[in-house]
Amino acid sequence: MTWQTFLLIVGYIFVSLTLFMTLAWLAWLRTRNSGWVDTAWSLSCGITGVAGALWFADLSPRAVLVAAFAALWSLRLGVHLGQRTRGKADDPRYAALISDWGQDAPRQMFWFLQYQAWAGLPLVLSIVLAALNPQALWRWVDVLAVAVMAVALIGEAVADDQLRRYRGRGERNGVCDIGLWRYSRHPNYFFEFLSWCAYPLLAVSLNEPWGWLALAGPATIYWLLVHISGIPPLEEHMLRTRGDAFRDYQRRTNAFFPGPRK
Repeated sequence: MTWQTFLLIVGYIFVSLTLFMTLAWLAWLRTRNSGWVDTAWSLSCGITGVAGALWFADLSPRAVLVAAFAALWSLRLGVHLGQRTRGKADDPRYAALISDWGQDAPRQMFWFLQYQAWAGLPLVLSIVLAALNPQALWRWVDVLAVAVMAVALIGEAVADDQLRRYRGRGERNGVCDIGLWRYSRHPNYFFEFLSWCAYPLLAVSLNEPWGWLALAGPATIYWLLVHISGIPPLEEHMLRTRGDAFRDYQRRTNAFFPGPRK
């Protein structure tokens, strides 16, 4: 791959994600429901990744596999987030930000969503780079990538379903510590991170140094989930609404990586 091709790919991803999240901002202006923001983000990354993988890699077998990964991830997460948002007025994380912004909320929200779009750039880039690996498909690391993605998608779906069932019992003010939630406070986030680890496995090749840049995908999602938009605001909300019950859960349970209870 040449520098010109690389810059073309980056430009395509940047413009696509920027436009998608601008549409999400316009939808928020109309509805004032921030709950759909995460749904829009997951679908925008999925659509951009699928189209980029198939277009730039000329429908190669590897590109089809990578596009299938991205489509499955995006559809599962998008549908889950959409179902969770339906009937709700707002997302508590975004609601807190909007309240702090006051009258400046429309402008602040626009840039906040653009930052999300730009944060998605290394993620979608890892998808396209995985599709562009010139090696023949089904090396042992490709088989490992399929296994990693399967575990990630199933694990995240199970974690989401366990939380939904817990809340369905009417325990909305308690702390879910059943199933996978006994071993991690955020197992859905962990499996989300794991899903992005599949793309570097598909992308890395001794014959294509560009593929190593796909490692930016899992590094970025880890940074976002653990330090920026995932765990910090969510746990702040949980401490505010669950109090000592959640503090006790924090003391007993790992934050991100699953492990034995303390």
